[in-house]
Amino acid sequence: MAEIIIIPEDVNPLEMYGPGDARLHIFKKYFPNLQLVGRGHQIKISGPTEEIEKCEKKIQEVIRIIQRKKYISDEVLVQVLKQGAAEEEMPFHDSASEVILFGKNGGPIKARTPNQQKLISQTGRHDLVFAVGPAGTGKTFIAVALAVRALKNKEVKKIILTRPAVEAGENLGFLPGDLKEKLDPYLQPLYDALRDMLPGERLSQYIETGIIEIAPLAFMRGRTLHHSFVILDEAQNTTCNQMKMFLTRMGQGSKFIVTGDTTQSDLPKNQSSGLLQALDLLRNTGEIGIVFLGEEDIVRHELVKKIVHAYNDKDPARSGQTNNK
Repeated sequence: MAEIIIIPEDVNPLEMYGPGDARLHIFKKYFPNLQLVGRGHQIKISGPTEEIEKCEKKIQEVIRIIQRKKYISDEVLVQVLKQGAAEEEMPFHDSASEVILFGKNGGPIKARTPNQQKLISQTGRHDLVFAVGPAGTGKTFIAVALAVRALKNKEVKKIILTRPAVEAGENLGFLPGDLKEKLDPYLQPLYDALRDMLPGERLSQYIETGIIEIAPLAFMRGRTLHHSFVILDEAQNTTCNQMKMFLTRMGQGSKFIVTGDTTQSDLPKNQSSGLLQALDLLRNTGEIGIVFLGEEDIVRHELVKKIVHAYNDKDPARSGQTNNK
């Protein structure tokens, strides 16, 4: 029985061990004859000498990845343990170019698919970007992360998040409460994304002081939005007039991202979607970025991808938004 102690340098122990030592448990699955204990900045390994040597090599590979990228995903960890994958063989989201920012719990937020990375790069190059794709492709989450980063880097003075308050089978007048309480359920996904990226107290402070504004689309009329990062979510539910109104709010030093799923409109059947019209009218405007995400970009529960695929199989026209430009 042998024993060694490894001291990873320039590595966050939480990133190395994972929450509740989850990553150490992954190591133990591949080295069942070893005992691994993480304490502070030390990893103690005990067991057969030959096994320890193999495990140490894998740990050093993981340390190098974390030193270089500041984090490692469980998927890449497993790949390293299975075969010692070279970086170019790792899943896309770990070889992508940049972390957008670190969430409130220290976890990295970055692109997990090529089209998500395209959304990031298009936003860097253009002041107006359309991100179109089915549920679960991360378009809103990535957009909010980019907005929070821009605010933290003082590239903008405020964030404005908006959605059309379109009724989906429930009349606003029947909902309890004042106007804000009636509208908040429509804006909840935006609050959820922000809570993943900012501590509760800071988020509340930003909202109270107007640095972050979350409002229904109707509240945008008549305004000029300077030095702001503005996201229009669920844009498939805008009318043509609403979309024109929103796009013409852009002021100096602002960046706009419009997200939507053209297959899930809650507009009346006789009303055209402002998102579809805007994509048609603006598709050849070189200063505007358009990113189409598809089933392959879905990063929610694996069943979401199967659900979207089943609906697209039933109605092939629904998948038409996934062609990249």
